[in-house]
Amino acid sequence: QVQLVESGGGLVQAGGSLRLSCAASGSIFRINDMGWYRQAPGKQRELVATITDGGSTNYADSVKGRFTISRDNPKNTVYLQMNSLKPEDTAVYYCNANVWTRIVNNYYWGQGTQVTVSS
Repeated sequence: QVQLVESGGGLVQAGGSLRLSCAASGSIFRINDMGWYRQAPGKQRELVATITDGGSTNYADSVKGRFTISRDNPKNTVYLQMNSLKPEDTAVYYCNANVWTRIVNNYYWGQGTQVTVSS
């Protein structure tokens, strides 16, 4: 069993910053891609950023230049540094990871952390 636990969400004014963390634990053999997604009220879940185990990154156009994804492989943790936040960044942010246990490969999701940006 694998668990992803996010932290770091909260309320911030427009222009401010937040740093999200997501730690994976459990029967982990290897973690491939990790990423962050978000879902605003009444909208579909969308990709924010992903990072491979080698450190290659991919960002949604809406966050390029403002958000930075990084990971600490020995700690099985992925981070999302969010700067210059805008009200439209308000959403529940979810961590995602592609994990190999010794038996199977699966995608896992965290429980989500709320980010609210006030204008």
